[in-house]
Amino acid sequence: MSAEATNPGAPIRRRGRPRIDLRRLGRVALGPVSRDRLPDAIGHVAEAHRAHHPDADLSVLRKAYLLAESSHRGQMRKSGEPYITHPLAVTLILAELGAETTTLTASLLHDTVEDTEVTLDQVREQFGEEVCYLVDGVTKLEKVDYGAAAEPETFRKMLVATGDDVRVMSIKLADRLHNMRTLGVMRPEKQARIAKVTRDVLIPLAERLGVQALKIELEDLVFAILHPEEYEHTRALIAAASAGSAASGDPLSVIAENVRAVLRDAGIPAEVLIRPRHHVSVHRVRIKRGELRGTDFGRLLVLVGEDADCYAVLGELHTCFTPVISEFKDFIAAPKFNLYQSLHTAVVGAHGAVAEVLIRTHQMHKVAEAGVIALGNPGTADGAPASMAEPADGERADPTRPGWLSRLLDWQQAAPDPDTFWTTLRADLAEDREITVFRTDGGTLGLPAGASCVDAAYAQYGNDAHSCIGARVNGRLATLSTVLSDGDTVQLLLAEDAASGPSPDWLDHARTPAARIAITGWLGAHPEDAQRPSSSRPAGSRPGPQSMNPARPGGSRSAGSPATVVAGRPDAPVRLAGCCTPVPPDAVTGFTVRGGAVTVHRQECPAVARMQAAGRTPVAVGWGDTAECRVTLVAESFGRPRLLADLTEAIATADAAIISATVEPPSEQRVRHTYTLQLPDAAGLPALMRAMRDVPGVYDVSRAQHPAAAV
Repeated sequence: MSAEATNPGAPIRRRGRPRIDLRRLGRVALGPVSRDRLPDAIGHVAEAHRAHHPDADLSVLRKAYLLAESSHRGQMRKSGEPYITHPLAVTLILAELGAETTTLTASLLHDTVEDTEVTLDQVREQFGEEVCYLVDGVTKLEKVDYGAAAEPETFRKMLVATGDDVRVMSIKLADRLHNMRTLGVMRPEKQARIAKVTRDVLIPLAERLGVQALKIELEDLVFAILHPEEYEHTRALIAAASAGSAASGDPLSVIAENVRAVLRDAGIPAEVLIRPRHHVSVHRVRIKRGELRGTDFGRLLVLVGEDADCYAVLGELHTCFTPVISEFKDFIAAPKFNLYQSLHTAVVGAHGAVAEVLIRTHQMHKVAEAGVIALGNPGTADGAPASMAEPADGERADPTRPGWLSRLLDWQQAAPDPDTFWTTLRADLAEDREITVFRTDGGTLGLPAGASCVDAAYAQYGNDAHSCIGARVNGRLATLSTVLSDGDTVQLLLAEDAASGPSPDWLDHARTPAARIAITGWLGAHPEDAQRPSSSRPAGSRPGPQSMNPARPGGSRSAGSPATVVAGRPDAPVRLAGCCTPVPPDAVTGFTVRGGAVTVHRQECPAVARMQAAGRTPVAVGWGDTAECRVTLVAESFGRPRLLADLTEAIATADAAIISATVEPPSEQRVRHTYTLQLPDAAGLPALMRAMRDVPGVYDVSRAQHPAAAV
């Protein structure tokens, strides 16, 4: 594997074990095999497997190897090797990563059903249902075209199978790694095509499954094929740095020795290793910094026994060295979406040399390297054989499944068609960084970098997020378009009216497939809402910097309501003034505006006096027999958590619908809320105002009396 993957401290390859010549072993395997010992070719797999699982039963591996070798006998790879060398290599990769016996058995047999006369029924009969399930899953993956002409439905089924049992994709990733290692026998154009698919689809999948050991070697192999000049330049830089370190001393080794001394003096048992960066990592650092430092070719890895020891090491390092605070990240308290846990920091050593340091337990390191492969069988916590029984909902229980795969299973079911699923999946795979935001109930949400409150709402509430009206980010009111940062605390506010729906412009702020698919599905089911511009939508419209439209109104009465009539002109268009929003039985008067429409004001509205002073002639108006009305109320309150949610709940309980709401920035701990509401009957207005005043923190509720614009 790559330099980073083969570090002596990594558990995936034991110290001093050379890379195995699988071509030689494959040819040796063609000879007779003794009944009482493992074939030579599989013996190396058994050695790697026993390093992780000392009590493993190897008889099933011997049996699987004999079936694979006999069924593939006579088949050759394009490189001229016996074909059996390929399943052997794939199985060895997985064994070194710590895969359990069932996965290795399926790996040995993964091409038999596709390329030989062996049937799934034979596999089931000889090795059981679980091995058969895995072999069938990998066989289906072999038929998937990952390129531009990929069949979205096939790929969709493949990912669903992966979500049902991550071992299927684990075998596929190891299969691709060995094929990439031997890609040199193919034409350059075919190498480039396979490398691009590996880069665009399989490397992101390896990242999401947490299998870093596979991911980083795949990255280097792809880098060498698609960017040969940059690869050679990077390789030369690494070789020069290695030669320079041998001649004049390695600054990273000096810092490592100082760290060992500090931890030894502190009485903290720890193993301090130097982790060489792989080629792509060095290339990225060079692009970022422009010029590489001597310590940029590797990082320090500190391995300890317990979680608490990680923080003890961090404290000693930050006490005895100068820390680079901007480099500190705590992925133990908030693990990454792919199960990764570690503390990251950087310290300054002698002569200003800066070393990046990773601090983790041995178990964290195992998971960091091998991801889900290191966590055993689905359905069990300790790697013991799992039952194939399925829960009532048809989904196999799998505690090792990362959050990304769980989310994938949810939103793939909501995708309206395979093409939508494929498009959103490719966009999701292109995201190379994830943030963690905290919920007010103590939970966390994993979201892609650049995600907004819209994404958080759908991640937390699913389709119930259609009625989201806003959010609080770090305790402050925020619009749904607000972009979240790593470590933010977000509280989503939902309207009481479950019929509320999203605005089309929510799609402008949605980054996650779950959000985009859910919003698109709702808009497709409500075309009349999707057609209206967001500025006129009463429900869930994207709020401006200080406003929200939190709930769908109970009726559809517009501002030109028939609740008012003009004396002598019963057909005249009428609208209620926004400055005072009169309701029955208010005394009202009207003024004619452009186009012959009549604007109706309450008689005590300041705008009436101004217009009369300007010589405008009032028009006699009166209330019709429609009880429904619209009114604007102003609530004055002290700032406190959940105030907005409690006020909207009080309004909904009073059978009023919110047309729009504006919340002004707090001033001296006081907050001013302005609501435009739709009431089924004006007689309920006094009770509504009392209900709002009863909300803790609200000290006044009044009818709006703000100046009107010119009419």
